[in-house]
Amino acid sequence: MNVVEHVSVSRRQFLGGLLSTGAFVIAARVVPASAWGQDPTVTARAATAAFHPGVYLGIEPDGTVFIIAHRSEMGTGIRTTLPMVAADELDADWSRVRIEQAIGDPKYGDQNTDGSRSMRDFYQVFRVAGATARTMLVSAAAAQWGVPASACVAANHEVVHEASGRRLGYGALASAAAAIDVPKPEALTFKPRSAWKYVGKMHPAYDLQPIVSGSAMFGHDVVRDGMVYASVEHPPVLGGKVRAVEDKDTLAVRGVQQTVALDTFELPYRYKPLGGVAVIGASTWAVLQGRRKLKVAWEDGPHTGFTSAPFAEQLAQTVSQPCKVMRDLGDVDAEFAKGGRIVEALYSTPMAAHAPMEPPVAVAEWVNGKVTVWAPTQNPQAVQDTVAQAVGIDKKDVTCHVTLLGGGFGRKSKPDYCAEAAVLSKRLGKPVKVIWTREDDLKFDYFHTTAAVYHKAAVDARGRPTAWLTRSAFPPLGGMSDPTARFAGRGEISQGLVDLPFDVPNIRAENGPAEGHVRIGWFRAVANNQHAFALHSFADELAHAASRDPLEFLLDLLGPGRILDLSTQAPMYGNYGANVAVHPVDTRRLRRVLETAAERGGWGKRKPGKGWGAGIAAHRSFNSYVASLVEVEVDDKGGVRIPRVEMVADAGVIVNPDRVRAQFESAAVMGTGLALYGQITAAAGRIIQSNFHDFQVARMNTAPVQTNVTFIESEAPPTGIGEPGTPPVLAAVANAVFAATGKRVRTWPIAKALT
Repeated sequence: MNVVEHVSVSRRQFLGGLLSTGAFVIAARVVPASAWGQDPTVTARAATAAFHPGVYLGIEPDGTVFIIAHRSEMGTGIRTTLPMVAADELDADWSRVRIEQAIGDPKYGDQNTDGSRSMRDFYQVFRVAGATARTMLVSAAAAQWGVPASACVAANHEVVHEASGRRLGYGALASAAAAIDVPKPEALTFKPRSAWKYVGKMHPAYDLQPIVSGSAMFGHDVVRDGMVYASVEHPPVLGGKVRAVEDKDTLAVRGVQQTVALDTFELPYRYKPLGGVAVIGASTWAVLQGRRKLKVAWEDGPHTGFTSAPFAEQLAQTVSQPCKVMRDLGDVDAEFAKGGRIVEALYSTPMAAHAPMEPPVAVAEWVNGKVTVWAPTQNPQAVQDTVAQAVGIDKKDVTCHVTLLGGGFGRKSKPDYCAEAAVLSKRLGKPVKVIWTREDDLKFDYFHTTAAVYHKAAVDARGRPTAWLTRSAFPPLGGMSDPTARFAGRGEISQGLVDLPFDVPNIRAENGPAEGHVRIGWFRAVANNQHAFALHSFADELAHAASRDPLEFLLDLLGPGRILDLSTQAPMYGNYGANVAVHPVDTRRLRRVLETAAERGGWGKRKPGKGWGAGIAAHRSFNSYVASLVEVEVDDKGGVRIPRVEMVADAGVIVNPDRVRAQFESAAVMGTGLALYGQITAAAGRIIQSNFHDFQVARMNTAPVQTNVTFIESEAPPTGIGEPGTPPVLAAVANAVFAATGKRVRTWPIAKALT
């Protein structure tokens, strides 16, 4: 009798075997217990090295430098770029640097890879880490040689006494350096820009080889001994509950082991699991097939009245009348009362889904009252908090290992899927992998909010505004934590609503109430998307109403350039959590990116019309200044082609140009796709879209043919990179479509309005 052994082989194992060895290699275990050096019993080498003057860096006697990456890698390059900063100040040999991914731990500071803050908040921290180690190594060498530390320099992994030529490697000095008192940050000196080895230079991603070979570990690649798989049928309406379950056909599917009912969350929903029914089985295929045969009757709850079209009308009605004042400069009402020319317009934006290429997934293992989680998460500390609450233990008993992320855009800062895995593992007493399908991802997202934005301006004889009123209404992010939240929070009103940069003597910004009926969460660029789309579309409308060139009009609106002080006009302005003295609102920088984009894009050299047009916009967000010039071609059937996008960014010091350029190229693709095609809608509380056939994203045939990225050289501190490229693209697309067709589209998806 022949015995056939069935061995599971992942797609990644298959590809890794083919690409790296030329052979088909079958392994019985995908991820060993010590994968990434992250076994729960193993401490990061950076923390146990012979010399570790801080939590981010350690050096072993063999000269190996270990640097902690405490932020999550999801394609931004941060796992490479922050360690580059420390390695540069250390003057380390990059080939001898090993990067370790941090587990969730408060000792690393904020680990939420969100809000375009990683480089802004930790650039100086990692400079200090590298400079501290370098200073101590130099001091240790000087003491051994009996010479002043000032007579020694660090150079390429060694300390050199310049007068004698004596040198000692970092490894040989590690033990002696460990005995020296750690200097205070204010006593450190940092390399001048002229001496930088890595910062500002093109640098490949640390994980490039394993990623392209297929051996890198993403969330879907994690396997534990004895693990089962789970797929959850969630309530189709937010807050719905299971009334009855028929699982006979599900249990008949080969490989399905059981079904498990999950409780619906208690408000506030925050990051809690949605509830529903989990299908448990021996493979992904088994649980997905079993779930298709599951029959669930639901109690839908109060949100069945949510349907997109009437809700959009409700938002429009809200912004048609006075709302809560968030910024007040001059006297808008008095200026409007003068009876001059008035221009006004209403803009709307639908919900959008994050749709990262890798849908949510997590593995959890409950052992003796403690939980270990492996997940593609943007926020491992939130995983600890959420899982601890879900299973009733202390957060110190939750260990979260961070895999590589196949995209995030803000979705994977919210670890509801990790809590699902933990709850199921505790119940079943074995490791559980929870898998979300693309349909789950789109229907049960933390959606980018829908919005209505109204603009009204009184204009002079040249069409220049003398008064400007803007109102915005949208279900706020605060609904995650407060079910009664109706108004936008400080962060949302600071994102393109109250920080109107134009030199207008009378300005008022208002925010109206809106109730959330689905989970609302931050999304790449957050409220800047709806606000920038409306603001810069309206500026373009004002230019055309005045028969003026849009670029010339924008520059006139910005004025000669100034530092904008919002402290009295808009007391709630948050400046993205940054110190306004370090990161002021500087319209001179906005002018410069706008002028540079126009120059690079050849603005005015080709007359728009007959299906071709160019649009331009410039927006400050996440403390960065970005301009976009977009060209479009619109055919007779309304099909849109984008031949070129010019992106110009002033984001302070650019640490890794290669990764930064990729982020702005990504923003061009995502921004054009969102403006042209992006739309999530609901009927009777249920999300209509289910996959990429009805929630379109930019594909190869619709993405920009050419995207050029230009950086403004700057001595300013680093600012946001991941998000600020998207908002100006959205408006530039709409403005370009108007230039090409003469049709002003004030909502997304623009392509739908053209056909």
